[in-house]
Amino acid sequence: MPTDVVSEICEGAHKAGLPVHLDGARIFNAAAALSQPVAEMTKNVDSVMFCLSKGLGAPVGSLLVGSREFIKQARIYRKSLGGGMRQGGILAAAGLIALEEGPKRLHEDHANAKFVAERLARIRGIKIDAAAVQTNILIFDISGTGMTTADFSRRLAEKNVLANGISPELMRFVTHLDVDRAACEHAVHAIEEICA
Repeated sequence: MPTDVVSEICEGAHKAGLPVHLDGARIFNAAAALSQPVAEMTKNVDSVMFCLSKGLGAPVGSLLVGSREFIKQARIYRKSLGGGMRQGGILAAAGLIALEEGPKRLHEDHANAKFVAERLARIRGIKIDAAAVQTNILIFDISGTGMTTADFSRRLAEKNVLANGISPELMRFVTHLDVDRAACEHAVHAIEEICA
């Protein structure tokens, strides 16, 4: 979502006395795609959550950011709902590395997704608007293949490509730290074989 739209939403909500929370699970991917700092994108929201484990490459973890009072209240809810972890130092260290190093390489994930999208656009039975792929997520229509996404996923798995459908016709691929260009080429080749 463009930053100016978020700012407009915040302005209206704040005028009505409502706080605004941003579910920014992949905010760093959005920042890379929009060439904007995360701080600029989130400056008008009252709280934001983002994942360390998605695009940034940490093994687990998310951060919740907000005012001191908001975080104090969130800790109470977290504890009452059973959240929390003891001896989390190793995971915290991985999270710090993800925050410091992860954003530097997100453009690679975006380039890999664009590469896959452009190749998929050439395969008969597959529909995708490659120009619409801006980050590391691509969704494509397989209805022209005559298969459902369950069948398509099963056939991909037989070729060591893991992906799931989000509907009977739409498949979702996500590129990330563990998916290099060779893996993208392998996935495209597998789809070419399935659709041949």
